[in-house]
Amino acid sequence: MTTTQRDADRPLTVAVLGGTGFMGRAISRALIEAGHPVLSIARNRPAGSSETGFVSLDLTEVDSAELARVFAEHRVGTVVNAAGGMWGLTDEQMVTANVTLVENTVAAMASLPWQARLIQLGSVHEYGLVPIGTSIAESAATMPSTAYGKLKVEATNVILAAVRDGLIDGLVLRLGNVVGPGQPHHSLLGVIADKLDAAAAAGRPAALTLAPLAAKRDFFDLGDAADAVLAAVSAQANGLVVNIGSGSASSAREVVELLIKVSGVPTEIENTTGTDGGTDDLEWQQLAVGVAFDVLGWAPKQDLSGAVESLWAARSPDRTDSR
Repeated sequence: MTTTQRDADRPLTVAVLGGTGFMGRAISRALIEAGHPVLSIARNRPAGSSETGFVSLDLTEVDSAELARVFAEHRVGTVVNAAGGMWGLTDEQMVTANVTLVENTVAAMASLPWQARLIQLGSVHEYGLVPIGTSIAESAATMPSTAYGKLKVEATNVILAAVRDGLIDGLVLRLGNVVGPGQPHHSLLGVIADKLDAAAAAGRPAALTLAPLAAKRDFFDLGDAADAVLAAVSAQANGLVVNIGSGSASSAREVVELLIKVSGVPTEIENTTGTDGGTDDLEWQQLAVGVAFDVLGWAPKQDLSGAVESLWAARSPDRTDSR
């Protein structure tokens, strides 16, 4: 069967695994606005959410047979894996969430009577540490320095092997550090936003204790990330890893200070001599994103300031702008 024939036979419904999470919600909205039927699969539906089809499943416990049943029943032609994670998980839970889930998903999709397509949200952490100033291309070796990065590489390899074997179609999108509305509370920006929000609500200055946060990473906008997934769902490209990011590096400290400025909340900062948990000033992540334009027609549109502004605005839409 040719690629064109496979695409013609593929059902239109897109299943978003982890569809109620930070990335999943934005991706689902982008797909719906583009006219795709969407099935959100997650543990719990958020209150008031009714714009997508929804199936309640614990994706860390479900097996491939049950996933296959759901995909077949809802005629799912494309799956976006926005599930997974690393915060607050044991080593065993991380393996289940990031590798076992992908193995089960691939097996379920391979059993369908049509050639299904998988879009995997990978991570810049799959590359590991690189020399400062490097723009990391997809051809770079994967030498992850964290357990999470190693597991994401395993997941990538599972998917690329399945594509080579003709079991599924698919792409792996290696994402930089995403910034936007609904930022997870356990993330650095989520923690800072919570403290700024609490101070604003109490009518007092925020008190923050900040490490140097000198590590430079590729931060980019949530809306741009969702647009990249949207492009990948419909693209002809197959069996590739594609970087998705801003194409530039900013220090975590710069982004935190930008959030403080955008919030307009008076802030007292106590500086410490600690690090942000990594190699700090030796850590650098900047993605080369030219392949994304070549194969998806995608390029980042929003600057970092706009991404941070959207993060803060979503915390309290009726907040009077204090800037």
